Amino acid sequence: MPGKAAGGEDDTVAAPAAAGSGEGPRGPLLDDLMPWSVRPLRTGRAWVTAPDAASLRARWDRLVRASGEERERLFAPTRARTQQSAVAALPGRSGATGRFARESGPCPEPVRILHGPYDEQWLLPDHRLIDVARPELWRVADDHQLFLVEHGRVPNDPGPAVSVTTLLPDGHSPAGRPGRVRPLYRRPGGLEPNLAPGLLPVLRARYGDTVTAESVLAWILAAARPSPAGCVVPLPADAARWAEGVGLGCELLRLQLRGARGAERPRLPGGQRPYVRAAVPPVPVSLAYEAEERVLVLGTGRVSPVPAGAWDFRVSGVRVLDLWFERRAAVCGAPGADAAGLDAVRPRAWPQEWTSELLELVTLLALLAELRPRQEALAGALAAGTGSGEDELREAGVLPVGEAARRPASVLDHQEEGPDGQFALL
Repeated sequence: MPGKAAGGEDDTVAAPAAAGSGEGPRGPLLDDLMPWSVRPLRTGRAWVTAPDAASLRARWDRLVRASGEERERLFAPTRARTQQSAVAALPGRSGATGRFARESGPCPEPVRILHGPYDEQWLLPDHRLIDVARPELWRVADDHQLFLVEHGRVPNDPGPAVSVTTLLPDGHSPAGRPGRVRPLYRRPGGLEPNLAPGLLPVLRARYGDTVTAESVLAWILAAARPSPAGCVVPLPADAARWAEGVGLGCELLRLQLRGARGAERPRLPGGQRPYVRAAVPPVPVSLAYEAEERVLVLGTGRVSPVPAGAWDFRVSGVRVLDLWFERRAAVCGAPGADAAGLDAVRPRAWPQEWTSELLELVTLLALLAELRPRQEALAGALAAGTGSGEDELREAGVLPVGEAARRPASVLDHQEEGPDGQFALL
């Protein structure tokens, strides 16, 4: 959203460079096809997120039981948030809005979020604890919404440029400059697609009447490529290529939904489902891969079969399984002597649900890796084709995109509770 965000953060969208010149693939920018985007969340304090919900409840309980200087230290105030900050409730949440200094009630129910690529974690949904929560994302998060997340660009990175989720994403990038979060719909209830005005009619005239907002999203998942100018989405000249890419994108979408919205949970074909062959120890200290046996080793624990594609899968140049494990290994076990604050409240032993999540993640990454050759083949065909779709969109008046499409839509459906119980229309 243009202007200054909470905490003084400049959220202005810079004018994109031309995508059809210089290094990289040719085509319209994702920033033009899905013009409304939101910067990543900024929590301001690490203890409000965790790989397990139980730790968040325990941290809250410890904080509200503390008093005086101890409570202030545990809260970890920043310029944007102190115990005296007056803030509105998060849209769609029923959390308290009084000063946190007076808080003594029960913990709000943690919510599932996507922390960076493919890592499902938990967050305390209390606006008083989050420096920059991006209320505009919470306002449109519902059972119809899909969030497209850009990954930080790393030169020569073969990994995906974008991913999609039904969860609220925090937009964290493991390397490179964090990308932006792009809701598919600008309003709750799956209303008003976040697409450039006039784009759908042009695409329907080109590829057929079956083009929808979700098929455009599927095409982006299949065809988006990183470039120095930003994420580029080439558009094909013929309907057959479009249908091919949309079909591939629908497969990518189904996998990344991970069973949400009635989708089938990802499964490897031919009985290749990974199993725990040796139990994960209470505090695994290392992660390794034995390629010949296709075994993932967590300390003395062993999981197999794990396809090489899952182990090698990277986003922004970072191996996803390494990053997933490091985040959990860092918060598992008895806190060391240097541990301080609420971050020290954590599981003493590796929870069983983390092992289940690991098996699911291995399956997801293996299936996504199997689709990468098809994505590369599609990219090669688009690069070899004539045109990229950008000139046609300019001739049709779709580009350049007006500034109104880059701002969030007004949401006047209901009142939202402001600081200390006041109400405001937004």
